[in-house]
Amino acid sequence: MEAIPTLYTERLILRPLELADADAVQAQFPHWEVVRYLNAQVPWPYPEDGALSYLRDIALPAMAAGKEWHWSIRLKSAPEQLIGNVSLMDQPDNHRGFWLGPAWQGQGLMTEACAAVTEYWFETLDRHVMRVPKAAPNIASINLSERPGMHLIRSDEDDFVGGRFPRQIWEMTREEWRGLRGK
Repeated sequence: MEAIPTLYTERLILRPLELADADAVQAQFPHWEVVRYLNAQVPWPYPEDGALSYLRDIALPAMAAGKEWHWSIRLKSAPEQLIGNVSLMDQPDNHRGFWLGPAWQGQGLMTEACAAVTEYWFETLDRHVMRVPKAAPNIASINLSERPGMHLIRSDEDDFVGGRFPRQIWEMTREEWRGLRGK
């Protein structure tokens, strides 16, 4: 398995997650506005060692196995500060996920991060389709899928940190993605 590369966008550095990021994740992640629409597998209230346990026991082993790709999100203007996370997963109907600290939301940063990892998914990992689940009330996340050309393929219900909500599955094929980018 090749090492996961650092990715760069206009304003961001996406650096592969590492165990040393645990304290920064623990500081930014456990906020209701960050977690309420995440899958109910996320413990809430978030434990004091939640980030360390997640990195050590789940994310890093999945990265080493080549089944998941996780990046910390950092501003180029402040590369020492982790402000969020964006991930790719090789799971049915769940290929991309993310969170961003409240202070950095609403600035288009996640649009940049998602574009970079989506390109990685299609071009580097050579995947043919990307599917992402969304809690239907999470309009900001739905907009992040809709803007680059994803389309809704299915709705059902699922359990999220904030309760049981309608869930939507959004999809884009590599051909659609390439066509929208003129590739």
